[in-house]
Amino acid sequence: MNDVAFLSSLRSVVGDAGLLTVEAEMAGYAIDWRKLFPGKPLAVVRPKTSLEVAAVVKACRAAGVTIVPQSGNTGMAGGAAPDDSGRQIVLSLSRMNTIRTVDPVGLTIEVEAGVVLAVAKQAAAEKGRFLPVSFAAEGSAMVGGVISTNAGGINVLRYGMTRTMVLGIEVVLADGTLVNGLRRLRKDNAGYDWKQLFIGSEGTLGIITAAVLRLTPQPRHATTAFVAVESPEAALALLDKAQTEIGEALSAFELISGPSIGLVEQFAGLKCPIAHADWFVLMEATSTLPGLKHAAQTLLEGAFEDCLALDGVVAESEAQTRQLWSLRENITESEARSGKSVKHDISVPLTAIPAFVAEADAALQAATPGVKLNVFGHLGDGNLHFNVLVSAEHDAGLVNRTVHDLVARYGGSISAEHGIGQYRVNELQRTRSAEELALMRQIKSALDPESGLNPGKVLPKGGSAA
Repeated sequence: MNDVAFLSSLRSVVGDAGLLTVEAEMAGYAIDWRKLFPGKPLAVVRPKTSLEVAAVVKACRAAGVTIVPQSGNTGMAGGAAPDDSGRQIVLSLSRMNTIRTVDPVGLTIEVEAGVVLAVAKQAAAEKGRFLPVSFAAEGSAMVGGVISTNAGGINVLRYGMTRTMVLGIEVVLADGTLVNGLRRLRKDNAGYDWKQLFIGSEGTLGIITAAVLRLTPQPRHATTAFVAVESPEAALALLDKAQTEIGEALSAFELISGPSIGLVEQFAGLKCPIAHADWFVLMEATSTLPGLKHAAQTLLEGAFEDCLALDGVVAESEAQTRQLWSLRENITESEARSGKSVKHDISVPLTAIPAFVAEADAALQAATPGVKLNVFGHLGDGNLHFNVLVSAEHDAGLVNRTVHDLVARYGGSISAEHGIGQYRVNELQRTRSAEELALMRQIKSALDPESGLNPGKVLPKGGSAA
């Protein structure tokens, strides 16, 4: 089938509004958010229903055209960007944006894959419920992509990764089969929990078209504090104290380096509300019950008495809370404006973080003198964005290998929440065991034997062969 006939077959499924073939119209779909992987798709296909997705997949399979599923295209690893062959389509879920039901008693929400996360959160909030997946890109990230990448964010400490929120999914397989598993059950032990294969698989095993997500009661009380600490060791001791004294109310605990705050002040025009220090902690606690503010104040008073905190401020209003969080949320954009960086989305065992930070800093200065660190992230769940600011003379590959080798030695992961995409494919091959990689290839081969779904992401192209 030639391209004209193939595109005509797609148009017959999705209509004129659902098919983009003009380069200018496809431009926003053809490159990742970080502008690292420019591509050249044959077309962008935008179905409106799950049945249309299934029909598109079948047409592509018959024509031998591979598919790159895409939601909000906010990923950090190039997992939703097409290659430059001109032989792939981008399958955008953006028109599948219906919120089907919100059940405040059963604590569930059923949404299509193209629903923006912030819209889903608002729909839950209007019913007095809370969807606790939260990160900076939630205003543009879509639920299908959030699930497909198993996104993390600031609330993992309390609520877990996205996969813990997913009760059921609807998915289109590589052969076009539509599988409906949209159950709203908290307990379902009947056979394999097959949905877990697709959560975090980055569209390489199937295309998620809808999901049922678990909600929680909406917290009615919140307190946010921003404190200076002497070191990561002190931050870890403060986390231990917070977990002991306020327990499950602790919903976020972010570690931010002094240089990170410096970047935000320089490039985002924000001002640090306390004296500058080498390290800072941004913590938040939420509860449905009163008494939280007093408990948090008691915690902080004890932290100062124990010399775990050097200085600090507690938000007294929602506006002040937003100001404190803006310091954290503007780090990535400020880093991008500062110049070139090598990003690392790593996790290591929580108690090993202070030693890892010190050893990684020393190893980088020995291997690539003159680099600067921009370290921030979710200390509460062991995930740091250990980014390295580099100049033209630095070897980005050597920086990557230095950090990832140390992560592997500490028993950590080279991707805590951003995924593998195409950015970390080679590093995954280097840092995971032969047995684990073989198992991944077997799963890919079983579900997508022709490698028609997102080839070259997570595994190298041709990686489905066992």
